[in-house]
Amino acid sequence: MTQDLIARAQAWLAEDPDSETREELAKLIESADAEELAARFSGTLQFGTAGLRGELGAGPMRMNRSVVIRAAAGLAAYLKAKGQGDGLVVIGYDARYKSADFARDTAAVMVGAGLRATVLPRPLPTPVLAYAIRHLGAVAGVEVTASHNPPRDNGYKVYLGDGSQIVPPADAEIAAEIDAVVSLNDVPRPESGWEVLGDEVLDAYLARTDAVLTPGSPRTANVVYTAMHGVGKDVLLAAFARAGFPEPVLVAEQAEPDPAFPTVAFPNPEEPGAMDLAFATARRADPDIVIANDPDADRCAAAVKDRDGEWRMLRGDEVGALLAAHLVTKGVSGVFAESIVSSSLLGRIAEAAGLGYEETLTGFKWIARVDGLRYGYEEALGYCVDPEGVRDKDGITAALLVAELASVLKEQGRTVLDLLDDLALAHGLHATDQLSVRVEDLTVISDAMARLREQPPTALAGLAVTKAEDLTEGTEALPPTDGLRYYLEGARVIVRPSGTEPKLKCYLEVVVPVGSADDLDSARAKGAELLAGIKKDLAAAAGI
Repeated sequence: MTQDLIARAQAWLAEDPDSETREELAKLIESADAEELAARFSGTLQFGTAGLRGELGAGPMRMNRSVVIRAAAGLAAYLKAKGQGDGLVVIGYDARYKSADFARDTAAVMVGAGLRATVLPRPLPTPVLAYAIRHLGAVAGVEVTASHNPPRDNGYKVYLGDGSQIVPPADAEIAAEIDAVVSLNDVPRPESGWEVLGDEVLDAYLARTDAVLTPGSPRTANVVYTAMHGVGKDVLLAAFARAGFPEPVLVAEQAEPDPAFPTVAFPNPEEPGAMDLAFATARRADPDIVIANDPDADRCAAAVKDRDGEWRMLRGDEVGALLAAHLVTKGVSGVFAESIVSSSLLGRIAEAAGLGYEETLTGFKWIARVDGLRYGYEEALGYCVDPEGVRDKDGITAALLVAELASVLKEQGRTVLDLLDDLALAHGLHATDQLSVRVEDLTVISDAMARLREQPPTALAGLAVTKAEDLTEGTEALPPTDGLRYYLEGARVIVRPSGTEPKLKCYLEVVVPVGSADDLDSARAKGAELLAGIKKDLAAAAGI
């Protein structure tokens, strides 16, 4: 090991306020584990538009109390530089390892910097924090969560006073203030001075959830619900009880918060196997629909019994279109918005209804800022159905709207599958899929992006590429981002590195015309065939 590496590790150890990570780091130094120390001290965990997210552990490349204290100090300095040095910062947290500690450290740093701080009373869904920011008139909010990441991760999500997640240039300005923190000894952290809230904000949030439902609408859908070992259960049950829905049947094995997430490999409803227990419960309970939240309950998944009697997940794009169609029947006005990786079907639904439509970069930090937004969604199970209440994705209010839609269709003797058929007949079959590659070595992602830029495909699944865009250059409607977009004859592909996980993500869509109901099965078969071909050819072109 180099003396510089040892010196940096020892300096970090001397300031570390956490006995667990101090012990961990001391053992690494004592054992002279050069490889592991180099991994921990090769740089710093980068603060970006997703805040911070990473694996728990000692050192600047991991999530720990030292990193969080620096992040909080940087945020406090940013707020003071913006003339908000006496403002309120509201802090929420989930039930992951260290989340409560990180929330408490953040409150202490804010008070030490002269700001006011208040902490939500216990682990609660992220949308409750997003709601609380504007409800309390805060200048910023922090949610300690790693959302649906693996159990070993945690994260630090930052909102400003408008209730939306940070976007450039705020992220870079906060990051610069974090980098300016020389020593933890320079960061005052009093033992008290912040407020821990009671249930008044949660009660106000729950009262607001009524706004997504039509007064007097059917509330008859029977639901199986899984919280995926997260914090959504109590809030969702309270919201459903207020609305008058039947009490959901819980997936008992996943109902209570558990940071180990013992029944799933990844606590994300999209991941293979994550919904197996929910489907087993559904086979026993025979509900009208299955609803799942991710661990911090800002995402909402839905599953239905297919016409062959088997339960299947609805794709995020399918739920996005269903909720849009449901809102249209309610006679809403305003703008429908989605990110570029989501299905183009939303634009067709909006156009047919005479509503505004806008496409944004990936992430609700962009969707939430659309002027006149009435509804926004992203294919990764995120839905903003009440932007006046929560300017972010909200898995609780989305679940209410899904249950209302299922109830309306039930009263008509129909299901969501029938409504999906209606949408395909009206607008063409929009079939979507994703090629997602999780990596240990991030160079796999950069190499794949470089390969596609140097040798872009000219055809995929036999469909000619009619237009290719390097999104790093930006477009007329979008600011620059790291991504590639290909337009094909009747299809579209977007390739981008994930902003929150070590993944390369490729988003695929094909549109197949449908002449009549008799054509639906063949259109679905054609769509599946094209998606499989595009996925195969794209993987070869990217070398993944």
